[in-house]
Amino acid sequence: MIEYIRGQIAELSPTMAVLDANGVGYGLSISLNTYTAIQGLTGDVKLFVCESIREDAYQLWGFATKVERELFLLLTSVSGVGGQSARVILSSLTPSELCDAISRSDERLLKSAKGIGGKTAQRIIVELKDKIVSLGLDAAAGSPSSQPLSAANKEVQDEAVQALTMLGFSPAPSQKAVVGILRAEPDATVERVIKLALKML
Repeated sequence: MIEYIRGQIAELSPTMAVLDANGVGYGLSISLNTYTAIQGLTGDVKLFVCESIREDAYQLWGFATKVERELFLLLTSVSGVGGQSARVILSSLTPSELCDAISRSDERLLKSAKGIGGKTAQRIIVELKDKIVSLGLDAAAGSPSSQPLSAANKEVQDEAVQALTMLGFSPAPSQKAVVGILRAEPDATVERVIKLALKML
């Protein structure tokens, strides 16, 4: 079992980080929260790892904090929530927002994440409410303080659309949503654009 990987960032996008550790490039699927935490960092970066091993695939998920990894594991333990859905939830909400939503039984907030319907949101609340309290995640959850670096509108637009497409959205509506957001907020970061688009699509 891989607990964490420490290495230099070789490639980075809002959905994927490639860490070069002793000459081996590890591709890790990440959330926007982790992307925000590590973007712009120099030197070695440490990501906590969750391995997903299936007969037809081997995937590594990377997290900037143990809390986010624990929430990912809890989310994927709920029926109807796979790794991709858990990543979308963790890209739409910070760990603290997610814990707060579960604690307050805020079904509406959970449903703001793509692919999460009413029944799934209810299952998440019912199955995880006691667990996040017993594990102390409601108190430990925190959001990364570092912010994405500024970029030109075109670069932000291209990166945001690419990320949304990789998350399963169609390019055309993604492009429309991103352009609309950037018109309203010209200085918006990639992370903010994607988060707003996730709530619109």
